[in-house]
Amino acid sequence: MTEATEPRLVVGALIRDPYDRIFVQRRSAGRRLFPGCWDVVGGAVEEGESLLDALHREIAEETGWRLRRVLARVAHEEWTADGLRHIESDYVVEVDGDLSSPELERDKHTEFAWITAEEVSLLDENAQRSGSTFIKDVVTTAHAWLAGASGKSRRVP
Repeated sequence: MTEATEPRLVVGALIRDPYDRIFVQRRSAGRRLFPGCWDVVGGAVEEGESLLDALHREIAEETGWRLRRVLARVAHEEWTADGLRHIESDYVVEVDGDLSSPELERDKHTEFAWITAEEVSLLDENAQRSGSTFIKDVVTTAHAWLAGASGKSRRVP
């Protein structure tokens, strides 16, 4: 496989709050990929960085919060955008910081929301904007994991 066809590794943080809501943020209209769509915190893994290191960095960069612990990996998917293959690993995580006041990267994200399992229909507009249900699917999977984990120890095996 040539370097040009190597997939780009991506991480996503499905940040939960004490009420089992998941944090999402809207991408700005000027973004090249998925403009105006709801997204989870995350991004590309940099050279020499582990998936966990990338989670720590992306959470800090996009919200100002600090990763406290990873609860579970709930998705490991391949997708293509702009002709590039991506392999994305998404994790349900808990963070430290003021959850009512994320430090959004205002040039990249314009608003945020905490959504319950019953509110995931908010993410339906992504399909209208981009044709993709990926974010809704992964948030729904995170909520399903949280519902199944209630009462159990919430640690990654």
